[in-house]
Amino acid sequence: MALINPHINFNGNAEEAFTFYKSVFGGEFARIVRFKDMESPGMTIAESEKNKIMHIALPIGKNNVLMANDVPEFMGKVNEKENRSKIVISAESKEEADKLFNGLSAGGEVEMPIADSPWGSYFGMFRDKYGIEWMVDFDPKYNGKV
Repeated sequence: MALINPHINFNGNAEEAFTFYKSVFGGEFARIVRFKDMESPGMTIAESEKNKIMHIALPIGKNNVLMANDVPEFMGKVNEKENRSKIVISAESKEEADKLFNGLSAGGEVEMPIADSPWGSYFGMFRDKYGIEWMVDFDPKYNGKV
């Protein structure tokens, strides 16, 4: 079965954001590639871009990978208030849901506090301090598996 893994674009703060995400989820980065790693005689990188993230990957759980990059300045800025999708986390317990919700929403904007929902799951929704939108859900019928 195919897996779906989210990929996020940042305006120069991907490493900061992913260090924060790592502090909440745990684990180690599977890969970090900086723009300077891509430099070659035919492809020069501006000094201001060299240490920015070309690709970063953080495995989460057994089958998921959260990935991102910094958008190079010549491509323009990402509109951080115009995300049209959310990253959904299906937790394996209420305790895990609370830990992830409270950790990731720190410094962000809570749109729906985590609580028992009318549809039967334990659910919350927020935009983190980096502008990324998340939903955290625990449904005891599925025990963390959608």
